[in-house]
Formats: sequence, C-alpha cells, structure tokens
Amino acid sequence: MSSDDSPNVPAERHRRHAVREKAQQVQAQQSRAHVIRTASLVTVIVAVVAVAAVIVTWVVSSSASQPLLSPTNVTDDGFVVTTVAGVGSATESGTIDDESAAQSLEAAAPTETPTPTPTPTPDATEQPVADIRVYVDYLSTGSHDFQVANVQQLSKWVSADAATLTYYPVAMLTAKSNGTKYSLRAASAAACVATHSPDTFFAFNNALLTEQPEVDADGYTDAELANMAQASGVQSPKVVRSCIEKQEFASWAKSATERALQGLPETDDATLTGTPMVFVNGVQYLGALTDPKEFAQFVLTSASDAYYSTPSPTATPSDTATPTPTPTP
Repeated sequence: MSSDDSPNVPAERHRRHAVREKAQQVQAQQSRAHVIRTASLVTVIVAVVAVAAVIVTWVVSSSASQPLLSPTNVTDDGFVVTTVAGVGSATESGTIDDESAAQSLEAAAPTETPTPTPTPTPDATEQPVADIRVYVDYLSTGSHDFQVANVQQLSKWVSADAATLTYYPVAMLTAKSNGTKYSLRAASAAACVATHSPDTFFAFNNALLTEQPEVDADGYTDAELANMAQASGVQSPKVVRSCIEKQEFASWAKSATERALQGLPETDDATLTGTPMVFVNGVQYLGALTDPKEFAQFVLTSASDAYYSTPSPTATPSDTATPTPTPTP
C-alpha cells in the first residue's frame, strides 16, 4: 500500500506550491491596484483643491480690485423724489375723501391780518413745508401698507411743493426670500433707477412697494426687476437693466442698512429698528400705517409747529412810523 502511495506525494506538494504562488501573485496584483487607485484619488483631490483655490483667489482679488460703487443723486443714503410722474390716480385705499382733502398743508399757513402799525408779518405766500423721510424695505409688508394708503396724498404734497419726500431703501429682510436676497437686490435696483433715471424713481419705488412679493418667497429675479423699471418709464433702459442685473449697488445697500442701524440723520439719536420708519421734520410717526387721515394730521401738525417755531424778523427803525409834530396856536 505504501509503495503505491509514495509517487503521489511530490505531485501534491507541487500543486500546493503552485496554488501558493498563484495566491501571492493575485495578492500582489491587488496591492498594486489599490496603490494605483489611492494615488489616483489623491491626485484628483489635490487637483480639485488647487482649482478651487485658484477660483477663490481670482474672485477675491477681482472683488478687491473693484471699487465700492455708490449711487448718485443720494443724500444721507436717501433719494429725494423730484417728480411724481408715472403714478396713477387715487385708488380705493389711497383715496382721501373731501373732508380730508380740505386739510391741506396750505391751510396750515397763517393768514395775513391788517395791523395798525407796519410791523413785519409773514409773507402771505409762505407755506409750512414738511420734510418727510421714509425708510422702506421692499419685502416689508408694513412698507407696502404705508405706501398704498398714502401714495396719493404724498404725490399731491410733492406736486404742490408743500413737502419734500425722501425714500431710504434698506435691506433688513435679506434672509427672508429663500436665499435669493431679494430685499438686498431690490434696494440695489432702486438705487440704479435713482442714479440713471431720477425722474422715474418715485414710480419704480411705488411699483416695488405696491407689487411686493410674499415674504419667504423667492421674489422677483433681476431680469424681472429690470422689466419693472422699464415699465416705469426709465430713461436709458439698457444702462438701467445692466445696473440692475449686475447688482451694482448691492454692496452700497448693505452698507447703507448697517449705517441706518447705527443711527439716522436729522433725528434725535434714532436708529433703524424696523420698516417702515417714517419721520416728519425729524419726529417719528407712530400712528396707523393704513390710515391716511391720521398721517395727514400728523404732517399738518408737524409742519405748523416747524413754521411757527421759525423766528420772525424784527422790526427795523425804518419800519416804525415817525410821529408828526403837533401844530401850536
């Protein structure tokens, strides 16, 4: 039996040796493939990081090389309304009835009364002028409500030179538009129109407020904002569109908002706490945003107080009558 089995021993050993060699070869191939895959992956990661670094460096350097653009026709970060053209006639919520219409700023001016002596009196043509300043966020529902309620009487006062009206676009609700930064982009768009087409700023500002998108919605795209500006009748529509779509004044709008949060000019140390914030001759209006009668009365009172607090000129010797001598017998 043993003599018959002995020839199989070398063959069995040979087979085991061959299997081990084959396993070693497979393991070596797998190790080399793993090393190659690891090296390739590391190379790809390094390349991606390098490309990203180049892009970030280019963006940062490009932003740093560009100067911060500021709009023109701006005073203390506000835009004075020069004309109210382009805004339609009174609508339901903006209509003022006959009784309220009778309460105009002209009625607050003192009337000239005859006096026995030629003492100076205010010029009968003088009228109290109200300085109205409105801080608005184009995504603020309160800003929308105030504009809709008061746009018609604001238009009348500006047209009659009975009030100066200044709007201050701010961007306090930038995070309330699903990441599109609508509040900031709309403020930038308003600055574009005020810079390149100031006569249509009031109409565009009114469109932004009255056709306001919902809070927490995407808001209008830059192209849609440019379309609204063109519909408002802007001059140089191509220039305005380019300014809006490039968001040229977005950095300015952000900085203007930060400045307003620190302090508001021509006020008694007031700071921006919400929108709208409305000031008349430096005094904040705290009444109902949707009541044009209440706001009109506030404006009339503020204008009258400012008018009567202005010192009147004093009489000069030439203004007093010289007594005539009484003849003696």
